[in-house]
Amino acid sequence: MTVTRPDQTLDDLNQPKPWSGINAYRSDPLLTDVASGLPKVLRDDFDGLGRYVTSPEAQDLARMANQGVPQLRTHGPRGERLDVIDFHPAWHALMRRSMTAGLHSSVWENVPDERGHAHKSRAIRFYLTAQLESGHLCPLTMTSASLAAMAATPMVQKEWAPKVLSRKYDASNRPFMQKSAVTIGMGMTEKQGGTDVRANVSTAERVGEGIYRLSGHKWFMSAPMSDAFVMLAQTREGLGCFLVPRLLEDGSANGLRFQRLKDKLGNRSNASSEVEFSETFGFILGAPDAGITTILDMVTLTRLDCALSSAGMMRASLAEAVHYTRGRAVLGRPLVAQPMMTRVLADMALDVAAASALSLRLADAFDRARDSAEEAAYARIMTPVVKYWVCKTAPTLIAEAMECLGGNGYVEERPIARHYREAPVNAIWEGSGNVMALDVLRVLKRGRELFEALFEIIGRDLGPAARKTIDVLRAAISLCERDEGAARLLVEQLALAAAAAELYRLGAGRIADAFMESRLAAGWRSTYGMLDSRFDSAMIVDLLYPASS
Repeated sequence: MTVTRPDQTLDDLNQPKPWSGINAYRSDPLLTDVASGLPKVLRDDFDGLGRYVTSPEAQDLARMANQGVPQLRTHGPRGERLDVIDFHPAWHALMRRSMTAGLHSSVWENVPDERGHAHKSRAIRFYLTAQLESGHLCPLTMTSASLAAMAATPMVQKEWAPKVLSRKYDASNRPFMQKSAVTIGMGMTEKQGGTDVRANVSTAERVGEGIYRLSGHKWFMSAPMSDAFVMLAQTREGLGCFLVPRLLEDGSANGLRFQRLKDKLGNRSNASSEVEFSETFGFILGAPDAGITTILDMVTLTRLDCALSSAGMMRASLAEAVHYTRGRAVLGRPLVAQPMMTRVLADMALDVAAASALSLRLADAFDRARDSAEEAAYARIMTPVVKYWVCKTAPTLIAEAMECLGGNGYVEERPIARHYREAPVNAIWEGSGNVMALDVLRVLKRGRELFEALFEIIGRDLGPAARKTIDVLRAAISLCERDEGAARLLVEQLALAAAAAELYRLGAGRIADAFMESRLAAGWRSTYGMLDSRFDSAMIVDLLYPASS
């Protein structure tokens, strides 16, 4: 009788090693191509981040942060109100690393190496970090975007911006002036209105120059341990926007009473709360009746991050699926070489490439919008379009990638399960699909001029297919002018056309051809794996997911 040690049989289990220790930056040809024109110091930074996000140590932090979910402590041992949330140490480690990288601040810092491409550089970091853990990116997104809202009141911006821009993570429960750095959350949604913030019933009474006293409730307030929150409330003049500190200058609570933490499908590492408040002081941002205008500048930036996060999770999920199928044999050959599997992977790879290219192209438009009317038009129209299409694509694609692993993908030991739970939130946060489509219609109702500027950009990069594609887009616009219910058709066609254009601009010729013909020239498909045989599926997979990675 032969006795075999358990570890001697591991190589015979037909189980690939975990997708770990692979540089997420260097193994992504499209991403390295997008970054190729940036300074070497930034590319070296991306390279280091790419190594980090797939390292076993970082993956353990992501796992622990999602297993050790935040806990609310409403009261202390003497019965006093505390209203604090305890996070797992892994959460703080992730926050510390990402704040050191400037994910919450870099677009505002005017760093010499990033001038002219600050949004694009941060987008690459954000995209890579989302492949590790997206929950902790929520407060970093809001903190970065909050400065856009604070700009409406320079005195508030002057006082708070230095702490917002600090890269020294400080999780202490102290007033903001005693801290080395602060984070900012948001409180917009109320249960009677949801996305319709004009129906908000929380109120704000002026008590001094620029200072208001707020009362009401918020159905969702994310990252409730933030040091302040951008909130909407009704003033006597209309809906206003406010910066509301969590603690007052003496360290006492500012009237925010957390009722509970939401038991969410995903986004487990991050806390989201339901809060009631009274005698709560806040600083007005902008005019007392300009709350929506003020907060929209912030919302626009968060919508970009929703797309980047979704694209990053799609990339990580499919990379794991490709890695797994290369290392598992079925019927005597690798699973990746089985004809149907090859075609499924290639089909998904096209959408991941398109989503990634489109999200990073939008960040580039943010950088150029100030100096170019065309780029400003691109940013205005394509922000809701990109957010719509990329965030809606993610759940279905990640589910298909999970299926490539079979039951081994449907367990918590692998990151793909976390990505799958996380994926739906980006389509919901900062405006669901219909809200994005209505935003595009809002631009259309003001005139077609911005769309014509957008078509100039798309047309230049699409080449011979430009005329027919633009004609289809114009026809979709005409349909929407007669029928508001057709808006999603226009939004999806805009996304597909712009994605194809960007793939061509990046020089991804055969990838762009396959995407263009299968998405814009073909009939509607409900699942992946139906690429025509004339497309070289193995080439698509190997090109976008190099085996050496």
